[in-house]
Amino acid sequence: MRDESIFTRAVHADEDRSKHHGAVSVPVYNASVFSFTDAESGAEIHNEITPGYYYGRNGNPTTEALEKTVAELEGGEAALAFASGMAAVSAGVLANVRTGDHIIAPESMYSTTTNFLKHLAQNFGIEVTFVAAEYAEEYGLAIQPNTKIFWIETPSNPLVRITDIRRVAAIAQDAGIITIADNTFATPFNQRPIELGVDIVIHSATKYLGGHSDLTAGVLVATLDMAAHIRKIASKLYGGNIAPQVAWLVMRGIKTLALRMEHHNLNASVLANMLSEQPKVRALHYPGLASHQNHDVARKQMINGFGGIIGLDLGTMEAGKSFINNVKLCVRGTSLGGVETIVQHAASMTYASICPEARLKAGISDGLIRLSVGIEHIDDLARDIVSSLK
Repeated sequence: MRDESIFTRAVHADEDRSKHHGAVSVPVYNASVFSFTDAESGAEIHNEITPGYYYGRNGNPTTEALEKTVAELEGGEAALAFASGMAAVSAGVLANVRTGDHIIAPESMYSTTTNFLKHLAQNFGIEVTFVAAEYAEEYGLAIQPNTKIFWIETPSNPLVRITDIRRVAAIAQDAGIITIADNTFATPFNQRPIELGVDIVIHSATKYLGGHSDLTAGVLVATLDMAAHIRKIASKLYGGNIAPQVAWLVMRGIKTLALRMEHHNLNASVLANMLSEQPKVRALHYPGLASHQNHDVARKQMINGFGGIIGLDLGTMEAGKSFINNVKLCVRGTSLGGVETIVQHAASMTYASICPEARLKAGISDGLIRLSVGIEHIDDLARDIVSSLK
């Protein structure tokens, strides 16, 4: 990794203008087919004996530039870009398990990842155990002889629970188990799991990396060998690859990632402290608060801040929906990580697909609001959010 600040690296990561005829912005290579100079060179490139491009699903200069950029920011050796965050999730998992294997994952995390793992268990004979991931030792207690993957999501969606990455990675290394960490909420500005011992890092680039609610993409970061293994299986066989136009948009978003994340962190911290004093708030979830269960762990592994997501519990379904209906400046939506503040009632939207019993076990109460704090002026945000607590 380069020695510069992440503010500088976000702007200049994988910068080699000589590869692109001096273009300051990496061009969008709208090509699905690449020609060869002769049969011999074509065979070597096609069989990956020598580097090069031959077919868009297996590589493109724009896509490669994005992959190298994210790998550099995360401190990894290589990366793969995909058409969505879930394409990256499924690639990382399916390339490393087979029927009869076992996965350990948090009981409280992004609902679509939960449903994906349950789908594997129900249809493909891949066992899954869900644990209270805020207690690192739970991973060790759940290990079976066939355990192949520890899935980590920290901060978690939507309760921003914190998992001790270093401890879980150490348990995995001792047992020969692969660790995969979803770093979407933190981004490499706030947290770099590879430096803490994780094998694979996943991002929904739809969120903070893109940052402007205008694209859908995913990225996976790993070692050279692991990335090559996943590319051979997931990229070639599953085909969930990113389009070069979208890869370019993600790179453009990354240029301002550090600036945006600094402001997301600041706004969320101010709002969390303000909301903690509001009588209509039943519970508040934010790792930057001293009252957070794993605040001390978050302080150790989150290097520049605690992120832009707040879990806001208003107690009842009616109170949660009322808050959503009352906001004027905030956007009502199901995504997060954009420059605008986005509010979502978790139980009736993203987590409606989870049965009530499992939802409550995961801590998703009827009144839970996921607040993705944007970069608007804090006074305007505070006025809208506090006045909506009626």
